[in-house]
Amino acid sequence: MKLKSMIGAAALAVSASAATAADDVTLQLKWVTQGQFAGYYVALENGYYAEEDLNVTILPGGPDIAPTQVIAGGSADVVVEWMPAALAAREKGLPLVNIAQPFASSGMMLTCWGDVGISSPADLANRTLGVWFFGNEFPFMNWMSKLGLSTDGKSETGVEVLKQAFNVDALLQRQADCISTMAYNEYWQVIDAGVSPDELVTFKYEDQGVATLEDGLYVLEENLSDAAFTDKMERFVRASMKGWKWAEDNAEAAAGIILDYDETGAQTETHQIRMIGEIGKLTAGSNGSLDEAAYQRTVETLLGGGSDPVITKAPEGAWTSAITDAALK
Repeated sequence: MKLKSMIGAAALAVSASAATAADDVTLQLKWVTQGQFAGYYVALENGYYAEEDLNVTILPGGPDIAPTQVIAGGSADVVVEWMPAALAAREKGLPLVNIAQPFASSGMMLTCWGDVGISSPADLANRTLGVWFFGNEFPFMNWMSKLGLSTDGKSETGVEVLKQAFNVDALLQRQADCISTMAYNEYWQVIDAGVSPDELVTFKYEDQGVATLEDGLYVLEENLSDAAFTDKMERFVRASMKGWKWAEDNAEAAAGIILDYDETGAQTETHQIRMIGEIGKLTAGSNGSLDEAAYQRTVETLLGGGSDPVITKAPEGAWTSAITDAALK
């Protein structure tokens, strides 16, 4: 009887453990561990995911990691991606769906030397411009199309596109007149290299009317028919947005969390505090819901690519409010 009781107690313990086991979620970031993703690391460190019975694994990105490929291969449940890349992938057969949009506005900029005669977008003709690829080039290409500037490097009314590394060397070494920068990262790398803001001219994509949505959360459409999966995503989004709002109000502490999770040791406290402060301007006012007007602007920008648009038709089913509606009620 005693042995039977012990076996019964053990079985109950195993059953209780299984009943309370947290649900696993794997998140693939678009880039390396940095303040750009502070909300997710804050939610992990502050226990917001645990409070939602989630066991979240955050996978850093990098120059050789494409979130769309990672989720297509089944190695992530949800990814952080820019909408141009997500919609382009969807049109090519990867059914990504935006389930939340923590970033309400774009941080994309073109940063130029001020001593080369560039003062307006009209002055970009016949210039060498640094551009990130791997899906990051789509907003730029559409902007050039709207300006009537070819990007093949062969036309007198065009620009020469320099495939830019994920740093600012092309500008500092005068290999390009302008380079792609994010308001929260590369722009400040230029400043930290000893360049004065007075020496630069910047063009924000938001100001040029060609900004597209960045850093949304995307999942595979087929998974949204699984009630257990959608429940996990509702809890994940709720906890993540709690993390984002905490980061907005606690930039220094959030920077410390980022540094703790940065296994490369490449990040600095000063840069991360500044980055999170700038990121806070992009997430400000967002509760995670996607703004349909911003979505439509993104689609129209991507369709307006002249002879080489990013997408050829308006997508259907590319976003849903179901997750945020449930998460934020």
